[in-house]
Amino acid sequence: MKKLLTFTLLFLLVTFAAQVHAQGSPGDNAEQRLKRASPPAEVTQTTSKGVTITINYSQPALKGRTMGKDVEPMAGKVWRTGANEATVFEINKDVMIEGQKLPAGKYGLYSISGDNQWTIIFNKTWKTWGAFSYKQTDDVLRVMVKPGKSPAFMERMTFTIDKSGKVALMWGNTEVDFHVQ
Repeated sequence: MKKLLTFTLLFLLVTFAAQVHAQGSPGDNAEQRLKRASPPAEVTQTTSKGVTITINYSQPALKGRTMGKDVEPMAGKVWRTGANEATVFEINKDVMIEGQKLPAGKYGLYSISGDNQWTIIFNKTWKTWGAFSYKQTDDVLRVMVKPGKSPAFMERMTFTIDKSGKVALMWGNTEVDFHVQ
């Protein structure tokens, strides 16, 4: 009986230790674990025309998965264009994006992927988790752009902004650009 009790206690202790280790460091909460999986990132650039563009997002990683099959973006479906909270696109002045006007402000940046065309969506609801509360009626602007091949494979989804106002979204072997002027 004593051996059974000792074995049971040892089993419970090992099981508890394994659970704590799997959940991360003591004091980690769910939000901290998510950030490690898809860390937060920010890119800011002031263009040659004086427009300051800031994009706050979380960087999902492919981790051996196939984009569009095992991991978003799924063709034809609205995607938050990142992970965790919705990606936030902010501009300090009224601009033209792909020839269409977008007023200064903060926007949720969403997209709909396709093989030959992506829809880039600027939505007035920017403080939200993912695409769960996305409403098309809150779209301020939608532009269509053509995807291309990125110059290098990108494990983590990454945004870049250059001085000319070109915003590039790169992930895997895909690059999707739009122009802010």
